[in-house]
Amino acid sequence: MTTKERREFIKGNEAVVKGAILAGCTHYFGYPITPASEIAHAAALYMPKVGGTFLQAESEVAAINMVYGAASCGRRVMTASSGPGISLKQEGVSYIAGANLPCVIIDVMRAGPGLGNIWPEQGDYNQVVKGGGHGNYKTIVLAPNSAQEMCDLTVLAFDLADKWLTPVYVLADAYVGQMMEPVTFPDKVKKSERKPWAIYADKDSKHNLVTSIIMSCEGLEKVNLDLVKKYEEIEKSEVRCEEFQTSDAKLVLVAYGISSRLSHTTVEILRSEGCKVGLFRPVTLFPFPKKEIRTLAEKVQAFMSIELSSGQMAEDIRLTLNGKRPVEYYGRMGGMVPSVDELVTKVRDVYKKMNS
Repeated sequence: MTTKERREFIKGNEAVVKGAILAGCTHYFGYPITPASEIAHAAALYMPKVGGTFLQAESEVAAINMVYGAASCGRRVMTASSGPGISLKQEGVSYIAGANLPCVIIDVMRAGPGLGNIWPEQGDYNQVVKGGGHGNYKTIVLAPNSAQEMCDLTVLAFDLADKWLTPVYVLADAYVGQMMEPVTFPDKVKKSERKPWAIYADKDSKHNLVTSIIMSCEGLEKVNLDLVKKYEEIEKSEVRCEEFQTSDAKLVLVAYGISSRLSHTTVEILRSEGCKVGLFRPVTLFPFPKKEIRTLAEKVQAFMSIELSSGQMAEDIRLTLNGKRPVEYYGRMGGMVPSVDELVTKVRDVYKKMNS
């Protein structure tokens, strides 16, 4: 396959599926919902062509339980949805996490709460980053901001899911899922290796047991303590983030997804005016880059969270800093996305007040 053949102008949602197949994904179970529907469409088109399985379930609840079953059998498996659909999947995600199974879940966020509308928002942050379902579980959460990262972070998600035996979310907003950009795909297709804990309906795996129901209090507490230990290890080793123009910044914007793209341009414009503004982009929302933000706080005066939500991530920034630095917030909701001019005005006002 030549470099030219590997590069394609493609929607972020479709790049997810091609990335998943190249990562060794063989099974997709889902239910279409705008603005994530192209993922199901692409999976229906491409999965059978590579000998994989696509199945449109009767509901989101059914889909996530099919994911549970395929993951139990050692398959690299995925699903995708948006807001209301993710809410319906949360019980199943809790079961999968409790059973220590790997899978990948794509959430292309739309505006809420309730049915809301199909336009971009980042209001799923709390339900995905904080767990969402019942019990003491967490999931790794990756936040792409381009069609290229929709591919790359999906590939990474499968590797992290297998490494840590946990569900991994790729959390994108509708803008990132729907935008078309050039994407360069990996050279090779990965193959999922046989997993010693999985159920293959053969002699070697007949003693394996996959379950999340532990009837003894002592046994279930041990399961929870083991999960806590696993999440602590993930926080130590899997943090990913990016910085832009932070070396001499007085005010640092914090943003992910489409908000980070808008914030990047905002920083460039304000820098041209002499304002010392920078950008910090969390690529992992769990594990949240606490250490990196605290280190940055040693040399900056304030932070400003830019979100398409009511400030859900801003709460995590404030908890991370524990009052050490002020944390401003600016966001839009309901599918409204700020223009660059709007952000420049808002950030400039905060910067001037800081230095007045």
